[in-house]
Amino acid sequence: MTDALYERYKEALRRGHVATLRERLDAALVAYGEAAELAPERALPHISLAGILLRLRRPEEALAAYGNALERAPRDEAAQTGRAEALAVLGRRTEAADALDRLADQLEADGKLAEAAATVRRALELAESRTRRKHAETLAARIEGRAWSSAPATPEAPPKAPSPAGGPSRPSQPAASPSTAKAPSPSTVASPASAAPVTAPVTPPVAPPAAAPAPPAPRLSGATLAAQAEASLDAGDTTTARNRLLEAAAAHRAAGAIDAALDACYLALGLVPADPELHLTLAELYLDRGWRGPAADKILLLGRLIDFQRDGTIRERVCRIVAERFSDDPRLTELCA
Repeated sequence: MTDALYERYKEALRRGHVATLRERLDAALVAYGEAAELAPERALPHISLAGILLRLRRPEEALAAYGNALERAPRDEAAQTGRAEALAVLGRRTEAADALDRLADQLEADGKLAEAAATVRRALELAESRTRRKHAETLAARIEGRAWSSAPATPEAPPKAPSPAGGPSRPSQPAASPSTAKAPSPSTVASPASAAPVTAPVTPPVAPPAAAPAPPAPRLSGATLAAQAEASLDAGDTTTARNRLLEAAAAHRAAGAIDAALDACYLALGLVPADPELHLTLAELYLDRGWRGPAADKILLLGRLIDFQRDGTIRERVCRIVAERFSDDPRLTELCA
């Protein structure tokens, strides 16, 4: 591919990504189709095209597009997951479950046990099977075993000193260091009267207590921040509303309330549908949920956009997530190369 052709391909992808973020699905369809024509050997335009077709409720066409992607990249996880979902939408649940079984085997072989377990659970939802259920149980046991093996060892308690034979047990005493232990001299054990006089210890002066640090300002709850966002909307201040909703999502996430955090982000999407920070927060929440495929799609979309927006902070966060969670995905590592 020549440099000029590659630039046209990138521009078509960019237009498709921007249109997707803005929910302009027909425009996204046209742009991704153009990208697929410009780079027929690449899987990404076909995967993006298929995702839009599914959202437009055209599952037969989506299935064909996912097939085109898998012809170019047979191990692509997003394409395999998407094809299974298209089959499920078409009512071909057994075929969808079989496709997810193959993906789960691939993920397990790659050491992605959590993703494999989530994939098997989805296959079970589509079609119950004793073999499939046994596979899910095996994966759960392996994940639990890995967690135990990586847990820090508990320090052992110091051994108790052995008690004299026939006598009661006594608390252990610290042993004297060889450098400080001395044999008792006759003068020190002859009689109590010859012992040196005991001198009362001198009590050092007590320093005045230091001033206590000021308590940190209380953190606002996610519900409070969401209420502030609503008040800002009533006042017509969409910028503050967006900021408060992102803060609410962070507060909910810190409290472990992932559903509430997702709700806050979805509300913010209605205000700023193309906000990169918002979509990156959604990708992080998807990972918290175990939704690796949607998170990868979101990061891929963001990675293409930040090349044009030149947002260094967002790029840094994207590349950190890619390094930590997607180092085995060449589509994403290419973004940070």
